[in-house]
Amino acid sequence: MLRVDLETIRLFLHVLAATVWVGGQVTLAGLVPGLRTLGPDAPRTVARRFNRIAWPAFAVLFLTGLWNLSETRVGDQPSEWIATLFAKLTVVALAGVSAALHTRAATKRGLAIWGALSGLSALLALFYGVQLHG
Repeated sequence: MLRVDLETIRLFLHVLAATVWVGGQVTLAGLVPGLRTLGPDAPRTVARRFNRIAWPAFAVLFLTGLWNLSETRVGDQPSEWIATLFAKLTVVALAGVSAALHTRAATKRGLAIWGALSGLSALLALFYGVQLHG
């Protein structure tokens, strides 16, 4: 059996948090149409419950991301890797800001725009993360 070390734990926590943050958004997006049939407040109620686990997951992603960077010699990486890192950091920021705006949206249009932007940027951050890990 392979040895469990701090690097494995760090990566596990980062991936676990990503499954909650990104996978939860994808799942919730698929559930919303069905939730509407249960009542007009059902999507909002479920989304609020999701936020209770999603935002802590985002915090874990942020902290383990910093931890990942602290364990990487960024200056030794090729320019393509650094460009991908900056792209990832940009879409991570966009994912967090757009998700926060989604939670505060008061119109259906705002909910749709900010929700779509949050989901797409989260997926792109996940993609770049896979690229960076190699």
